[in-house]
This record gives sequence, structure tokens and C-alpha cells, in this order.
Amino acid sequence: MPDLSPIPFVKAFLAGDELAYVNQAFSSAAVVGDGPFTARATELVTKLAGGIGSLLTTSCTHALEMTALLLDLEPGDEVIMPSFTFVSTANAYALRGAVPVFVDVRPDTLNLDERQIEAAITDRTKAIVVVHYAGVAVEMDQVLAIAAKYGLAVVEDNAHGLGGSYHGRPLGSLGQMATQSFHGTKNVHCGEGGALVLNDADLLARAEVIREKGTNRSQFFRGQVDKYRWIDIGSSYLPADPLAAFLTAQLERFDEIQAPRVSIWQQYDEALADWADSHGVTRPTVPEGCVHPAHMYYLLMPSHEDQLGLIAHLRERNITAAFHYVPLHSAPAGEKYGRVGPGGCEVTDRVSGELVRLPLFTQLTADEQARVIDGVLSYPL
Repeated sequence: MPDLSPIPFVKAFLAGDELAYVNQAFSSAAVVGDGPFTARATELVTKLAGGIGSLLTTSCTHALEMTALLLDLEPGDEVIMPSFTFVSTANAYALRGAVPVFVDVRPDTLNLDERQIEAAITDRTKAIVVVHYAGVAVEMDQVLAIAAKYGLAVVEDNAHGLGGSYHGRPLGSLGQMATQSFHGTKNVHCGEGGALVLNDADLLARAEVIREKGTNRSQFFRGQVDKYRWIDIGSSYLPADPLAAFLTAQLERFDEIQAPRVSIWQQYDEALADWADSHGVTRPTVPEGCVHPAHMYYLLMPSHEDQLGLIAHLRERNITAAFHYVPLHSAPAGEKYGRVGPGGCEVTDRVSGELVRLPLFTQLTADEQARVIDGVLSYPL
């Protein structure tokens, strides 16, 4: 009998020390935010992302909201971003009354098309938000040059990209700010969590205040002030130390978690190459100089019917595959709070209806991956 046990799309991984660290955190007096495990996890995130400093948050969504506060956005200000991204990327700025300006993605990397950014800039533009899709870097040299020309901030939504790089520079170190996700679907996780990475000392100092409800409480605990006061706008974005303890155990084993993922990604790419090339299926593009962290492996099918067809075909074999982002520009909230850049979002509309993500997680066995590959190869095109 063939093995038809379920193969999920994603499975959260335990590195080994998570529960021991969590128990240690709960057994200490420092169970709230900014305890010893928070300090250790923050150190590891900063090292991986290459920033000058980081702050753990309760989610990547909250980290993005902090970037909006740090940008001092006012109603009517504009923020350029891709339409092909998660809703949090736009929500963070719409919450401040800013207008998300949706720019199309490139047909190869599915990243923000740097060639369409300038046409979308107006006198209300304050920032460019890039999303390193699947952990493959945006063409950051061009984006940073445009930002410098117009005096704009650059924010990296690096939810997919921790451990990736662009011409030798870590993703997360390229813009003034970057956000990270430690959601249970990410390579390293703590169930729900995130981080804000800063590459500017002034922004780091202010972000620390914003994250502590707008107070200089962190300075008080370091003995830098005799009392803490409300000095800026802010909210409570600190995760409890047990969550940081869980994350610490993951980050300490980052290389061990990554190695199987990279191998699985490469095996998909090699095994499916001939089939894809002969059937009009597009595999992921990784430009020269880009290193990705094997966050996902996807295929762009020839049509929307084939996208749905392949997902159903694999489901019949007890294999879960998934589509991805539904375009933001044409979503009800996108039409209400945002606008589309002059170039339109034709590529976004197309790839959203063609993309299929295959199972990829650290524990995926060779036999399970072989089943997935056989399932894809047996799809009738």
C-alpha cells in the first residue's frame, strides 16, 4: 500500500531547549518583558539581521506599526509598497491615516518593481516599504538610490528573509528599519512574535520609548534616569520573557534549522526543473548576489485553473499545498485606504492566481518530499 499519511504545508519545529528555557523563564522573577531571555534573543536577532540594534515585539505586525510611528506619519502622507504582500504591511500605515500606494512586482522575483517606484512618488510620499518575497532580496541598490534622491525612508518587511543576504549584506541591514516575523509558520518562531531591527541610533533610542508605552522606562531600569515618564507616543509591544525564551532556543540553533530547509529547497528545484521548463511552469528566480533562507518553494502555474488544479491534485494524495497573497490593491480595504501607482498591478494580479507553495519545513523527510515531487510530476498539464 502506498503511504498516504498527511503531509502538511508547514509544521512548527522544536529545536530541543524551548520548554526548558520557558520553564526557566517562568521560574524566575523576570517573567515580564525585557528579561534575560529577551536580551539574549535580541542579541541573536541583531547579529543575524546585521542592524545596530533590535527590539523584540509581540508580532511582525506590531513591528510594522512601530515603523509607522517612527516615521511620524500624518493623514494623507503616502507610503509606497507592493500590493503582493500580507495585509499587515499596509494596515500599519493606514492606521496612522497614511495612504498605501500599491506598486506592481517584478515577474521574476515577485518583489517590488524598482523600475516603477519613481513614477509613484508625489510630494506626500514619506517612505518606501520593500518586502523580500520568499527571502529573496529586492534590488536594494536601486531602491536606496531612489530613496536618497527624494529624501525618503526605506523600511524592509523582512518577514521571510532572516538569514538572507544581498551582495554580502544581511537582509534587515539595508533600510533605516526592518521588521521580522517569528510566527509559527516562519523558519524560526515562538508561536507569535516579531522584532524591529534599527540601523539608525536615533531611531533605535526613540523606538525603545515607543515600545514602552511612550515612556523612558528602559532608561530608568538601566539607572540612566531617576524616574520614568511619558515622553512620546507609544504602545505596549513587549513580549513576555517566556516567549523570548522559546525564541532563544530556536535562534541558538538557527544553522541547524536552516540546513535541512536549504537542502529541501534545492531538491525541489532540481527535481522539478525539467518538468517545469517543458510545461510552462516557472520556478523561483534567485538573482546573482542574493542568498535566501529557503523560507518557501513555489511554482507559478500556466493558469489559474492549473493553480487550483495542482492544489486539488495534491490534496487527493493527502498533501497540502497553498496559494499565497490575494492582491491588496483590489481588496475592499485596499480600495478604501490606498491607491494604485501609475503602472498598475498587472503582474500582481496574474501571479496571485498562478502561485502554488509546496510543503517546506525542517522535519520534512526524504520520503515525504519524494511523495510531493511525484505528486507534482503526475499533475496532467
